Amino acid sequence: MQDRNIGYFFIVFASVIIVLAGIKSATAIVIPFLLALFIAIILSPSYNYFNKKGLPNGLSLVLVITIFVIFLASVAKLIGTSAQEFSSNIGSYEQQLSGSFHKITEMAVSLGIELPEEEITSIINPKQIMQLTSGIVQGIGSMFTNGFVILLSVVFMLLESGHFVSKITHATNDNRAISNIQEIISKIKRYMVLKALISIFTGFVIWIALLFVGTDYAFLWAVLAFMLNFIPNIGSIIAAVPAVLLTLIQLGSVSALIVSAIYVGVNIIIGSVIEPKIMGRGLGLSTLVVFLSLLFWGWLLGIVGMLLSIPLTMMAKIVLDENENTRWIAVLLGTGENLEEVK
Repeated sequence: MQDRNIGYFFIVFASVIIVLAGIKSATAIVIPFLLALFIAIILSPSYNYFNKKGLPNGLSLVLVITIFVIFLASVAKLIGTSAQEFSSNIGSYEQQLSGSFHKITEMAVSLGIELPEEEITSIINPKQIMQLTSGIVQGIGSMFTNGFVILLSVVFMLLESGHFVSKITHATNDNRAISNIQEIISKIKRYMVLKALISIFTGFVIWIALLFVGTDYAFLWAVLAFMLNFIPNIGSIIAAVPAVLLTLIQLGSVSALIVSAIYVGVNIIIGSVIEPKIMGRGLGLSTLVVFLSLLFWGWLLGIVGMLLSIPLTMMAKIVLDENENTRWIAVLLGTGENLEEVK
């Protein structure tokens, strides 16, 4: 019996490796599909709303897609020029950032604090920081290079969403299985819609704050904050780095400290207070799982995988939580705050 269990484990392990290898080799297909899936989940409440108001499916779909395309085109137009300008000025920003670090070191020396400038520069390399920032900015743009394929996929997914549960109901007579599937779909939809709304609000607050401070490319950093807000804890830190450094170069250390305080305040108020109350504590992931999922999905799907890492992991956690045999894995992925409820 033990040999059989060991053999089964190796078969499952080998199957997982083969599936992951297949996903990695098919990223050109997988990434547009995942983006379309998440967009369809976020847009589905609007589509269902128009249907409930008595509009035909076709008209509801046209309205939702039209609104989405107009919104996406407006955002793309606003960030397109800023992203190009920022990328073209990377070399100049590197030099100015090195100069800013040198001034900070001199200021510290004047206050009697000796800082090892060479060691700090080797650890916090301005060139690497700016190249990483440029890579993230370009990665956001590359997400929608297959825009037509993604949009077409969203259209068919929305059309299918109205009949998906009905198909499952007719395919099986197991009421418990139907109930579990409906619960999983409902939880995933709720999580994605609420997370998207909270992320939009986060980006809006960052945009207004950066405009008030006077940081260049404020809308670009707001979009970055919106995208990276899907990554708890780590995402807000990554989103703050380019805005703080650019403010340091452009407006000086005092303004950079103000921008840092803004990001910290937004992260504490929205991320630690408002979001848990709206989302519910049961939909949290431990910090270790957040970091590991960021590394794993980033390795598997690139920058897009990093941006989608937490939604993908949350979807897996929701699915695992609905099955008694796999619920222990969902508990391990969670924050541990709802263990009493699980018991």
